[in-house]
Amino acid sequence: MSLCILAAGKTVTLTVASFTLAWTHSVEKTHWQEDWKVLPSGLQIVEARIKGSGAGMEPPEGAVLRDGWWAYTPAIKPQPRLVLAASGATGGGWTLCTVEDCRELAQAAGGTIVLEPCGPEGFSQPR
Repeated sequence: MSLCILAAGKTVTLTVASFTLAWTHSVEKTHWQEDWKVLPSGLQIVEARIKGSGAGMEPPEGAVLRDGWWAYTPAIKPQPRLVLAASGATGGGWTLCTVEDCRELAQAAGGTIVLEPCGPEGFSQPR
């Protein structure tokens, strides 16, 4: 499978089966991480982790504290796409990591970034 990253009118294609998305909460300044699988049916979250807790970000029931992170598996279906926006209030944007490397996305406020499984030719799927 491939992951398409759409930003500023351009598409970047990553040949990956999974990725980790990380960011800092804009108010509490607490770190979040999510592990995702890239499937033909969409993007499936595998695990989410919160480094601490705070206003509006309490770990859900069933979360387990592991190495300082509250870990849990959200019960949601595969998502056709993820739309990311940056507030500019966190000191950084989103970090997307694969087995090969990590890259920063949306470091400055404004605009959106879309993550979605690529179509059969490796391009973004028609909307």
